[in-house]
Amino acid sequence: RDHSYGIRTLKDEQIEPDRAEDRGRFDDLLTKLALRRPRSGIATGIDGAYKIAEEIGYPVLVRPSYVLGGRAMTIAYTRGELEAYVQLAVEAARDAGTQSILIDEFLKDAIEVDVDCVADGKRAIIGGVMQHIEEAGVHSGDSSSVLPPHSLSPEIVASIEEQTRMLALELGVVGLMNVQFAVKGNAVYILEVNPRASRTVPFVSKATGRPLAKIAAKVMAGKTLDELDASDIEVPRHVAVKQSVFPFAKFPGVDTILGPEMRSTGEVMGIADTFARAFYKSMIAAGLDVKLPDSGGGNKPASRPRVFISVKDADKPVACIIARRMRAAGYEIIATRGTAAALQRARIPAEIINKVAEGGPHVVDAIRGGTIAMVVNTTLGAREVSDSYSLRRQTLLANIPYFTTIAAALAACDAIEVARGDGGVRVRSLQEWGAE
Repeated sequence: RDHSYGIRTLKDEQIEPDRAEDRGRFDDLLTKLALRRPRSGIATGIDGAYKIAEEIGYPVLVRPSYVLGGRAMTIAYTRGELEAYVQLAVEAARDAGTQSILIDEFLKDAIEVDVDCVADGKRAIIGGVMQHIEEAGVHSGDSSSVLPPHSLSPEIVASIEEQTRMLALELGVVGLMNVQFAVKGNAVYILEVNPRASRTVPFVSKATGRPLAKIAAKVMAGKTLDELDASDIEVPRHVAVKQSVFPFAKFPGVDTILGPEMRSTGEVMGIADTFARAFYKSMIAAGLDVKLPDSGGGNKPASRPRVFISVKDADKPVACIIARRMRAAGYEIIATRGTAAALQRARIPAEIINKVAEGGPHVVDAIRGGTIAMVVNTTLGAREVSDSYSLRRQTLLANIPYFTTIAAALAACDAIEVARGDGGVRVRSLQEWGAE
């Protein structure tokens, strides 16, 4: 196209979209900009994948190159899990027209962040910074997220915004760009750069009242950001939470556990003046049956529904916090033996219930009986995931809120506490929120 219209072509030396997709060129780009990324390697075969994984150290994130939606992506915690998966990755890479398998260091307990921006080749503006509620490892399309970030420091957010601008200008982006980061401690890592529109753009636009797609379209048609008088979007006073919606109920036998491969088919949004209220609204919008304990009154006894908790060893200290908060909100706690022992050591009463493999009556029987109001279940490793499949499936059929990460369970605690105290959900239009 004619450059007099301001539309750049692939002949323009600054426009090299493959620099964000080809792993070798992407690493060179990050090195040039002195930006941090997880340790990684590129394997062209099964033996190479084993070697790189051993050098990086488990767990590792494994994926074929040039695929969308996290297809055939997994987290391998041991060599055995990698061996069970790597052939699938090879086949997916071959289908995508490459033989490259990407092996990345998996940043445990990191916080993922999504950023959408618009650039005109000379300047970039930040559309929105979204903090994922689930920890790193859940695909960005499946993770709940909050705008503005609710637990990141202003210094971390400022660093993320500046790194986004650096990447947009170095890549010569004209239009929309999405960047995914991971924050571990005070360190910010680049995970992925997509020089295109992202699925998060509609959410960001509704949450902030700024039509990002419209601005980007005008930029791509030749306007500059200066001509459009476009600047960074001010951080809204309200909080918006995106909650993903999944099709699991329509597919008998499908496992509901979340991971690197995207599985959601839609999303909803909750807006409120606080994170807790916004998260509660998003849970309701997603169709979850959030059962709040009755307060009692008159001759009516208070109702005490039960929360089931079963978590991996690393999550047990925080599970004690969740259990204590749920009891204070009016719930009874039931747990598998290992988790119940940890709760009892913390002086938190908990009824012990069997896992499915231990025989009935077990937790799935309790869910079928309608006595469970919420499930918190975190697992580690392929065997544990397989063993807890029936629990996840029955929870789905019963439409019970089910949390597979500690971060999401903590957010649910916030939501339930504020819901009990507020006495109802207050509704305002997007236009009212945007006018603040």
